[in-house]
Amino acid sequence: MNDKKIAFLASQAEVAQSARTALIARYGNVPVEAAEVIVALGGDGFMLRTLHATQDLPAPVYGMNRGTIGFLMNAYSETDLPERLAEAEEEVINPLAMTATDRAGKTHHALAINEVSLLRAGPQAAKLKISVDGRVRLAELVCDGALLATPAGSTAYNYSAHGPILPIGADVLALTAIAAFRPRRWRGALLPKTARVRFDVVEPDKRPVMADADSISIDNIDWVEIRSEPSIAHRILFDPGHGLEERLISEQFT
Repeated sequence: MNDKKIAFLASQAEVAQSARTALIARYGNVPVEAAEVIVALGGDGFMLRTLHATQDLPAPVYGMNRGTIGFLMNAYSETDLPERLAEAEEEVINPLAMTATDRAGKTHHALAINEVSLLRAGPQAAKLKISVDGRVRLAELVCDGALLATPAGSTAYNYSAHGPILPIGADVLALTAIAAFRPRRWRGALLPKTARVRFDVVEPDKRPVMADADSISIDNIDWVEIRSEPSIAHRILFDPGHGLEERLISEQFT
């Protein structure tokens, strides 16, 4: 891949900007529209923003960690990038599509690579009704919130909320409660990737709820519907042995 055209993108962090300058000096740089591979320098948040911003471009994205967590990133190195790109393994992930209607009747649309989460926005616990493919599965969940996560996002907020870690090829989504009060022992469900999940907010005036899709937030929601979006395929490159599949397994033994 020595002759591949590379576009280098970096977060605003000084360490990421310095890395971008050094890599461009060594390997050159092209606009993202002309790139055959995009190298993202930052943390997981910047990687998500890069994937969203470049989802209509054919080039895969290879991340190098210049941030904090870096679950979606590879280790940083300046000296062997062409060789690493040539040997990189590709993972393809589909985002979640969220449709949300707020209390004013306005409809919002957003995509989420990690998860769509609903969170209480007031002092009282949220009350949510959960339907799957048009059938009510839980008439009332009293909680701090709930989320629907992709396999790629299952080690993020979902894992912090004690949700399961999902292998990339599992074709399932994780529905996870956040601090559930009633039913107290309900911890969530595994759903087919094709499922359509709807959350209706019960008592929205008394118990306001917000929705968040990869940091795109909508306040005072009335209901939210979420589904996988197979028409969008994010291509991510990982060093051999350090792809998402391996990371998802390793995380469960640390």
